[in-house]
Amino acid sequence: MQNLCSDYVSRITKILSARNWDDVSKLANSIRLAWSTDKQIFLCGNGGSAGNAIHLANDFLYGIASQVPGPGMKVEALAANSAVVTCLANDVGYAEIYAEQLLVKADAGDLLIVLSGSGNSANVVRALEVGNEMAMRTIAILGFSGGKCLELAQESIHFPVEDMQISEDLQLIVGHMCMQSLKVMSQQ
Repeated sequence: MQNLCSDYVSRITKILSARNWDDVSKLANSIRLAWSTDKQIFLCGNGGSAGNAIHLANDFLYGIASQVPGPGMKVEALAANSAVVTCLANDVGYAEIYAEQLLVKADAGDLLIVLSGSGNSANVVRALEVGNEMAMRTIAILGFSGGKCLELAQESIHFPVEDMQISEDLQLIVGHMCMQSLKVMSQQ
């Protein structure tokens, strides 16, 4: 077990140490712009990435709002309402669970952040397609090859790592970096 832990720490440290973080700064600025212009921010993903989307939506909604004066961020994780997700999956298909919500809730200029290890899940691919059609700003945080999402997202933060758990860890690290950056920017 000790070797496994040391190896895991070594692999993630290597990725973090070699990274140029300009794309994360751009993401933080995109979130800040959406917030300051009263636009909505939507996050989505599958499995662990859906859990990460819910976690980060909470961080952006409460974690920042509780420490920064002024109106809070309009942010929603599209996977958070299981009744809506299961209804849409049953009635229109699993590939449409996020796209259908965007069609109802989103407006041009809103921000869509997609989290995906593979970048190939049909529902996040479809969310990016609809987001682009609606003139939303679309950003993806991706692992592995980046998949179809790498081609569809207007901007991407891509970690070409062939490990789902590290890919999902990196999603949270990027989100937490953005959160801390937003707190600092808001206090200036």
